[in-house]
Amino acid sequence: MEYDADLAGKTMTAAAAADSLDDRSNLVLGMGVAMPPAFMAALAERARARRGLSRVAVYYMHGSRAAADTILSPDLMDVLKLHVLFMSGHDRAFAEEGRKRGEVWIDFVPSMFHQVGRLLTEQIRADTFVTTVSPMDRSGHFSLGTNPDYAAELVRRARRVIVEVNRNMPRTFGESLLHISQVDAVIEHDAPLMELPAHAPGPEDVAIGRTIAGLIPDEATLQMGVGGVPEAVMAELRGHKRLGLHSELLSPPMIDLIRRGVITGEAKTTMRYKHVFTLALGNADMYDFMDDNPSIVGYPATWVNNPAVVRKNRNMISVNAALQIDLTGQVNSEALNGQQFSGTGGQLDFVRGAYLAPNGKSFIALHSTAKGGTLSRIVPQLENTTITDPRVDTQYIVTEYGMADMKGKSLSERARALIAIAHPDFRDSLAAEAKAIGLV
Repeated sequence: MEYDADLAGKTMTAAAAADSLDDRSNLVLGMGVAMPPAFMAALAERARARRGLSRVAVYYMHGSRAAADTILSPDLMDVLKLHVLFMSGHDRAFAEEGRKRGEVWIDFVPSMFHQVGRLLTEQIRADTFVTTVSPMDRSGHFSLGTNPDYAAELVRRARRVIVEVNRNMPRTFGESLLHISQVDAVIEHDAPLMELPAHAPGPEDVAIGRTIAGLIPDEATLQMGVGGVPEAVMAELRGHKRLGLHSELLSPPMIDLIRRGVITGEAKTTMRYKHVFTLALGNADMYDFMDDNPSIVGYPATWVNNPAVVRKNRNMISVNAALQIDLTGQVNSEALNGQQFSGTGGQLDFVRGAYLAPNGKSFIALHSTAKGGTLSRIVPQLENTTITDPRVDTQYIVTEYGMADMKGKSLSERARALIAIAHPDFRDSLAAEAKAIGLV
């Protein structure tokens, strides 16, 4: 191949790539499926040996199992300063371990997803970016595969770019291609890709899914989060026609609807016949379906999640989950018991973009209770916690007991509507507290 010599000249071991990292520099890693396991293992080895590294700032979103097995280690925290923009379960567990020792091992960086690329290239100014890619093709291009997200910007704006080639990474299109001339170093390392366990919808999810699906018309364009509710919604959409996809996340239930001919993209306002995503998380079957599939196109979150872009799709539907909501319509989707649980991610991006779209709808779904029914997820006021979605942005709130539309409602009307869809065991106490704080 024409570019084989370039590839050979830039290929090195993971250890050599880690040794090329400058001390006191800013390192950004690909997120989720795209985290580079061989590089992270070599980085951990170099940091543990204190081989020329005294302090490195590391930035990423959604740490994978590979991160937990390598850089998320207590003995490395005097060298690696971890900055996370969206917490995974592995990140949460590691942060909690640090808190038990009275130390901060993970610094959380708040951000809406559509701004992350800019933050990492302008405010943070990445010195080195490392991510997993598909093998180089005959034109000299790698593909960012499952994760164009912030990678599509970092590969063009970071001072140095290192790619870890994995034959299991699917080759995708859109703004996912990266030429060998844009790469400083190449690591070859094949490993199974991170997979997301399926979420079997429970009875509450099914009830919520039916409510939401009943308001989704044919020819709508979808954005769905992850979990039991989105899976339940998409199961209810199998009889719909000519749906489109413009979603932060690409997941297996979406692939099922594409295979069934339900999601076709033919009625989309922008990017017709294309299934648009910015990150994919699923299973091996999904990754195989994505590989070399020209209908599936990945673009940076700066574009996919931008509310000004999202709003261009008529009948845009956004479905996301929440941890808590208060009686004024404020939503917390990222903090639990005073600690960071996940992140803002793209939720607020799509809440705003979907409502702005012609005939668009934004849904926030949550079970009415938590902890085996002992706690209401609808609370009088959100205090000492994070507000993910301001009350001026929320539209439809859905529990297994029904749906409340926040738009155009006064505070007292909102409170009454939300109490009506709370669990019956908590409605009287919520009504009393609403009266006590002057909402009704």
